Amino acid sequence: MDMGKQFPSGGLARDVAMDLGTASVLVAARGRGILLREPSVAAVDRQTGKVLQVGEAAQQMLGRTPGRLVAVRPVREGVLSDFTTAQAMLQAFLKKALGGHLVKPRLLIGVPAGISEVEERAVVEAGLQAGARRVYLMEAPLAAALGAGLDTSRPEGRLVVDIGGGVTDAAVITLDGVVVAGCLPVGGDRFDEALIQYVRQTHNLLLGLRTAEQVKHTIGQVGQAQDSPSLAVKGRCLTTGLPREVQLTPADTAEAFAPVAREIVSAVQGVLERTPPELAADVAKNGILLTGGGSLLRGMDRLLAEATGIDASASQEPETCVVLGLEMTLPRLSKRQDGPLHLARRRQVGAE
Repeated sequence: MDMGKQFPSGGLARDVAMDLGTASVLVAARGRGILLREPSVAAVDRQTGKVLQVGEAAQQMLGRTPGRLVAVRPVREGVLSDFTTAQAMLQAFLKKALGGHLVKPRLLIGVPAGISEVEERAVVEAGLQAGARRVYLMEAPLAAALGAGLDTSRPEGRLVVDIGGGVTDAAVITLDGVVVAGCLPVGGDRFDEALIQYVRQTHNLLLGLRTAEQVKHTIGQVGQAQDSPSLAVKGRCLTTGLPREVQLTPADTAEAFAPVAREIVSAVQGVLERTPPELAADVAKNGILLTGGGSLLRGMDRLLAEATGIDASASQEPETCVVLGLEMTLPRLSKRQDGPLHLARRRQVGAE
């Protein structure tokens, strides 16, 4: 990317949006759209602790690294699980997105609606140490609603369910704010783990994470399985230790995914139960908006609709809704309070 290329305003990128997810990181700049999309993975030297690779290059090392190297995900369940590695990863992604040179941008990061103030402070500090001039936070469901094209400023309730790699974030939104939210540490990764466990128990075969993810994307379903071709899957036989192949069907994935899907349904029902009656009526009329990569799992919209009695549908670009909504917020960044959201809310209350 050419750092000399000018933005419509005549300057270089000074406002940047980042969707910091468990599975992937997306970066967008004001007026430029999405500049980077990479897996949230870092390859670390065990002896020195130095981050050697990030993103796609590190993703290729998962399950294949020699003893000295380890491929890790420094973001777990929507929060930073390894601060030092996360800070180095963010810095590398910002440099890559902005053409190899940091220009001390103002950085807007999407975070789960349910994270604590301590966890928010960790994200803010990591962003500052990664090279940002100021760091702002925004609830991911609110950003997802904006990115999906909803008018969040209207005085009516909309329910957004953002199913990411490590977190399912359900929130009722109105007047540009989150009224009720539920954050569940369950997402696409748990579906992968559930499939690995199912194949281990039913076929005595050990699958790798990348293989499980491929199965999920290819034939994975929740709820009532639809007829479709089976898929040949290779893994390591737990009896002989040798490679072996089995056939998996959509019905197999539906059975494997059922416990995880039930947790997500229960979390959404919990949010609906805590929603004020007037907003609940709005949600019943407007339906449930699904965003995040997990919403692409076949049958998820139908399963939620059957469990809640409310129509549910996925947005057109569910995996990019959050970062696009964050980018749409960048022109109004000066009106937001930087730092942790909890602190910003307390300042607003004090000002009132």
